[in-house]
Amino acid sequence: MTGTRWLAAALAWVVLIATVSGCAGGKKRPDRPGAVPPAAGQNNDGRGQASETSRPQSSRYRHGRDGEPTLPIPDIAALPEPVPRVEPRSRYGNKSPYTVLGRTYTVLPSAKGYKERGISSWYGQKFHGYMTSSFEPYDMYQFTAAHKSLPLPSYARVTNLENGKSVIVRVNDRGPFHENRVIDLSYAAAVRIGIWPKGTGLVEVQAIDPEHPKDLPAPSRAQPDAGGRLFLQVGAYAERANAERVLRQIEQAGIGPVRIERIVAADGRPVHRVRIGPVADVGEADALTPRIRSLGLGSPRVAIDDR
Repeated sequence: MTGTRWLAAALAWVVLIATVSGCAGGKKRPDRPGAVPPAAGQNNDGRGQASETSRPQSSRYRHGRDGEPTLPIPDIAALPEPVPRVEPRSRYGNKSPYTVLGRTYTVLPSAKGYKERGISSWYGQKFHGYMTSSFEPYDMYQFTAAHKSLPLPSYARVTNLENGKSVIVRVNDRGPFHENRVIDLSYAAAVRIGIWPKGTGLVEVQAIDPEHPKDLPAPSRAQPDAGGRLFLQVGAYAERANAERVLRQIEQAGIGPVRIERIVAADGRPVHRVRIGPVADVGEADALTPRIRSLGLGSPRVAIDDR
């Protein structure tokens, strides 16, 4: 091969390698809204993906919106829940902090002790077979979930506070990034605890320590009627004067009912919580949130109380 031909061949290989690298970094990146792509320089080799996960990402949008399966549905009641076990952190999806839609989130150093109440949503057919943030294919017939801050993977028990049903899920994805949502359940998990077909539900999420899975506290009792339990907490202040200032600002904007609740923190100090509600349902909470944010008070936090 002459020097000129050798140089041309070498340049062709450089272009080919660059092209393949670019495709590897883009074509198979997590495509769920808010999914966190791998860091620059990481590749997608050796993940053993199912063949359906290599289909063009644009084909996902053949579904105008997410929904239930269109294929034959297995017996969800007969599907086994995951058994918590110690696993290494996923190579992907654990970057911290990370930013999605202009907001920055921090991944917890450990799932131990995590417990939170909030609104659950679910995702299904539209994302079936596509990559999760941990670069595992999403399977809507597995008991999995997406969470904004739990390490990937983690295990948690999710309890529907309205009927007492619970399910153990393996958290392997990031999200949901819709405001006022604490966890996004797979279709199977949503069916198991009655979140589907309602779409959303009030839940309690308790992380499971896989080294001591039996130490998980019992789930909260069911409360059949969710009315009177859903609030939007605008803030918690050490000084009551600050809480009163925020309360007046909310009242002047015509948002209410709003009130101040005094509690005692774990360290014995008083805390004054400004809360709006009770809120009738998830829809009202979603509608009020941008109004509160427009006052310069930030995004409120969903709070669910026992009755």
